[in-house]
Amino acid sequence: MTKFTDLNLDPKVLKAISEAGYESPTPIQAGAIPPALEGRDVLGIAQTGTGKTASFTLPMITLLAKGRARARMPRSLVLCPTRELAAQVAENFDTYTKHLKLTKALLIGGVSFKEQDQLIDRGVDVLIATPGRLLDHFERGKLLLTGVQIMVVDEADRMLDMGFIPDIEKIFSLTPFTRQTLFFSATMAPEIERITNTFLSGPARVEVARQATTSETIEQGVFMFKASRKDREGSEKRRLLRDIIESEGAECRNAIIFCNRKTDVDITAQSLKKYGYDAAPIHGDLEQSQRMKTLDGFRDGSLRFLVASDVAARGLDIPNVSHVFNFDVPSHAEDYVHRIGRTGRAGRKGKAMMICVPKDERNLGDIEALVGNTIPRIDLPNGQKNAPAPAEAGEEVKEKPKRTRSRRKPAAEKDVAQQAGKGSDDAVEKADQSAAKPAPNEVPVTEPKADDDAKKADIALVASDEQPAEAKSEPRRDRNRRRERHDDNKVVGMGDHLPSFIALSFDERRTG
Repeated sequence: MTKFTDLNLDPKVLKAISEAGYESPTPIQAGAIPPALEGRDVLGIAQTGTGKTASFTLPMITLLAKGRARARMPRSLVLCPTRELAAQVAENFDTYTKHLKLTKALLIGGVSFKEQDQLIDRGVDVLIATPGRLLDHFERGKLLLTGVQIMVVDEADRMLDMGFIPDIEKIFSLTPFTRQTLFFSATMAPEIERITNTFLSGPARVEVARQATTSETIEQGVFMFKASRKDREGSEKRRLLRDIIESEGAECRNAIIFCNRKTDVDITAQSLKKYGYDAAPIHGDLEQSQRMKTLDGFRDGSLRFLVASDVAARGLDIPNVSHVFNFDVPSHAEDYVHRIGRTGRAGRKGKAMMICVPKDERNLGDIEALVGNTIPRIDLPNGQKNAPAPAEAGEEVKEKPKRTRSRRKPAAEKDVAQQAGKGSDDAVEKADQSAAKPAPNEVPVTEPKADDDAKKADIALVASDEQPAEAKSEPRRDRNRRRERHDDNKVVGMGDHLPSFIALSFDERRTG
């Protein structure tokens, strides 16, 4: 069995490895470290949780042990897709360089430019950065990349998902052509392969697992869930999540709960807190200090549940995560591999469970096609059904009364017409009886007589002239005379026509 002492690493690096408690390298480390120490380009492909970070940090430290950095010209560069992953790589360098005098700088968002500029001005051996912040420093004239001897691209497929590939290509063009490149990824999309063919020269390809495979130490399962109503899907999914956590009992020491959207991350974390669970959110919209504080709490065990977006899906090494819950089915199949890779690390056992609603079944099919296996279906806890009725959920639903128009014919009359052709006398008799009784919430309707229409018109005309109530009972002949008298004074237009009442004097108006 290969040990670190067999890999020609610097003795001081081996001492730091031993103090960290490691003796034997993982397959990706055993395959990538020897060619990297020889100065060759390396293309490493391995599933998450296999130790890719040490695959490039250990040979880099050994190669950089001799030499000295110059101001604003780092000797090596490590690119990471997220702040958390960049901070984790920086911690690895601190662990393995404790017996060497190598300097480093971490360039990530959420940290003052001034502090980072001061580190760069003194000269650093290792520069760890996210692409955006690195280019910001370069465009401000605070950084030169012409002295880079070793360049590392970590989690390249995540870079592709986040849209960093144009930035990566620009950064490659700013570094020397003679640099050594170490390129690591969990999957090899066509765009990633194009970049490796362009910027890597005869790389040593190290692939220790089939692309997009999940670890055998992870027990997987999916709950096929259908909400009772569409507008209740979120709340019922959160209740199901709590039931799943309770059903796991003491086995669920801690867990990462992944949501697709940042808003769902916040809502789910608040819901868990409300019901007494120790949970906190983490996503890209939070302050960097808060994100690091939340991660530190989850690592040291003071926080039990971490509700996260995909910012925590790649590369984060939290060794003792017992469970991963996918509150949402990831829209990209590759993200499923990375999410569940947060558990079952370094040979440990882990559990990954997912909640799938009907609209996510297509994404579930894509995941199963990618990993090459069918994810086992799990029965819902507490004997729940896939589509619980409102009464089963302990909630009452009050239906609004149906609105009916007052002049709409009752449905019973339609039934009479349909049954008339069939000669069903009983149906006709029942329809007549039901039509005689007004339906609930419906005003009884009687057919108006012809004289009533005339009366209504007359009453409206009299009312418009502000006539007394006695006018309703006067004969129709007198009402017609009154109507003719008022027609003379009616305004018929806004042109040259002069209404007769305007020509009257004030006295004539008052007496008339």
